[in-house]
Amino acid sequence: MKINSHVCKVVVVIPCYRVTQHILKVIAGIGSEVWRIYVVDDKCTDGSGDYVEANCNDPRVIVLRHETNQGVGGAVMSGYRAAIADGAEVIVKLDGDGQMDPSLILNFIEPILADEADYTKGNRFFDLEEIRAMPKIRLFGNAVLSFMTKLSSGYWDLFDPTNGYTAIHADVARHLPFAKISQRYFFETDMLFRLNTLRAVVVDVPMAAQYGDEVSNLKISKILGEFLFKHTRNLIKRVFYNYYLRDMSLASIELPLGIIMVFFGVSYGGWHWFLSIREGVLATAGVVMISALPMLMGLQLVLAFLAYDINSVPSRPIHSGFRFRLKAKTGSGL
Repeated sequence: MKINSHVCKVVVVIPCYRVTQHILKVIAGIGSEVWRIYVVDDKCTDGSGDYVEANCNDPRVIVLRHETNQGVGGAVMSGYRAAIADGAEVIVKLDGDGQMDPSLILNFIEPILADEADYTKGNRFFDLEEIRAMPKIRLFGNAVLSFMTKLSSGYWDLFDPTNGYTAIHADVARHLPFAKISQRYFFETDMLFRLNTLRAVVVDVPMAAQYGDEVSNLKISKILGEFLFKHTRNLIKRVFYNYYLRDMSLASIELPLGIIMVFFGVSYGGWHWFLSIREGVLATAGVVMISALPMLMGLQLVLAFLAYDINSVPSRPIHSGFRFRLKAKTGSGL
């Protein structure tokens, strides 16, 4: 697929923090399909912005600077704002540490331009052979985070949630609540939750994992509790938005009824189990049935809700609808 950068304004946003060893090579690898490149110096201690300006002659490059460090999410949001203001059509987010191959940009923007997706993200787990190159601790961590993300975001068909190689249609990005999106390590996952509230279509793009001498600032022990809290919060919000505020369905009844029945069965059975141990008397068949039956029925209802939720993954891109409403509002293009 060949893209004319003068017709389709594809923009690349590169958040920069301590990436001076790799950033020039990353910029040099970005092809002619890209119209503009925003390098966001997130109060980098190595002076990434100054380094790029002094050593890069690519006329497409514009350096944006933060007065305070805002994290990867804050840097990307600054790039999004600048790209939208300049009339970009598709915005690609690319890290500056050399782990993401710039030659894959076409693979990320093609589903968006073909109206097959609103947002694309990399998936390093598509090729099972290349997974062997990934450190085992990252492999395990991504598997756990992926399951948590599926629950909280509602995108059950996606994997590798922390992958930061992404592309988004500008009409969709414009509707994101920039001020509410998590700015640091939870950014990529929180983006998926926000996209689901818009009912945006998200597609995985296969890519290879590249690991060099870069040092990750992510410490699992420091962010585990934060991730658990934020995933739980987003799950509750998503269920409320999608099943009670925006729409009502049979699943809206199945989930609370199932939870109540499981809670009753566990509580009733646990209390009588405690009494039977204290008094040395076996529980009657009736007590066992009153405990077990609600638990089994409640579990079936919760599983039915999950089945409905899995089948409700957004499948119709929304950016064309946003564009149509914008034209109708301005009175142009009709």
